[in-house]
Amino acid sequence: MSYNDIKHILPVFMFQGRVVNVDEMTSGNINSTYHLVCRKTDGSLIEYTLQKINHYVFKDPASVMRNIDLVTKHLQGRYRREGLDHSRRTLEIVPTRTGESMYGNDEIGYWRAYYYIGNVNVYDRIEKEEHFREVGRAFGRFQKYLHDFPADQLTETIPGFHNTLKRFYAFVAAVDADQAGRVAELESEIDFFFDRRRMMGEIVKRMADGAIPLRVTHNDTKINNVMIDNETDEAVCVIDLDTVMPGSSLYDFGDAIRSGASTADEDEEDLSKVTLDMVRYKLFTQGFLAETNGFLETDEIRLLPLGAKVITCELAMRFLTDYINGDLYFKVNSPDHNLIRARAQMKLLTDIERKFDQMQEEIEKMVN
Repeated sequence: MSYNDIKHILPVFMFQGRVVNVDEMTSGNINSTYHLVCRKTDGSLIEYTLQKINHYVFKDPASVMRNIDLVTKHLQGRYRREGLDHSRRTLEIVPTRTGESMYGNDEIGYWRAYYYIGNVNVYDRIEKEEHFREVGRAFGRFQKYLHDFPADQLTETIPGFHNTLKRFYAFVAAVDADQAGRVAELESEIDFFFDRRRMMGEIVKRMADGAIPLRVTHNDTKINNVMIDNETDEAVCVIDLDTVMPGSSLYDFGDAIRSGASTADEDEEDLSKVTLDMVRYKLFTQGFLAETNGFLETDEIRLLPLGAKVITCELAMRFLTDYINGDLYFKVNSPDHNLIRARAQMKLLTDIERKFDQMQEEIEKMVN
């Protein structure tokens, strides 16, 4: 998409000055993102991020933006009360000229803008081990500064996103329907998830019983959703807030461990390469608990390793469900791509299960 394709959108937002450069940013997988450079009347430059929201993934963009508006304003207020500059520590929405957080409709798409945060990088892979501790601090701080925000004020932007009971029922329905004719080859994989159906439902049931509190959670806690300062290597800002909604701290911890502490890519075919890196596990946990130990309940902290098991199992099952259904949800680059993904996550889960006592021991060392 070129400048000509977005120039009609630019006057809608409260951008200062005249746009002098536009670059499309290709690192994201969901939304279309652009880096804008504007020259103000005094000759100085100011930068912005412009995004087109993926309406296929996010069916209710207005609710997505309402959540983001509420959460970012709360974070800004917390930083101000602590005497800190929030401009690099949280996203800040650039409003439209009518004061809205978003502009658009089904025909032209849905657009939003943020003030740009410079001199940072986002990493798809861990290049320095210490970065993962910083990622843990960033997501821990995110939860800490939002622990006094009423989670029930937020909308579920993807309803039932981590409801593993519903995910399991969808899996069973897919197996029964066998609409792509693939079930016959998957007996051991299907048994794998039936054997773990009780474990998968533990967080949902504990939340329903009130044993685990409802919190504001990010729900996509991968390393590339944290900006790292280029000079200090410190975590600066948590980004990609589209999936911020009510949930459990166990989900955020678990998905970060699943995605960041694995020794292999999510779709690694050589399963011998797929293990849980305990060094990375410790680093993330240290960073996360440095920020959350004190407001997370002790029993909640002790259950954090369960989040890694549940989320890894959930995603593995979602990959297999999509494979059974004929690859309708996840993008694939080969006919077996979803099956490869499922098997890689299954292998990671078995290693998490093997190291689970060790994971819990590390938590106990940090709590006590």
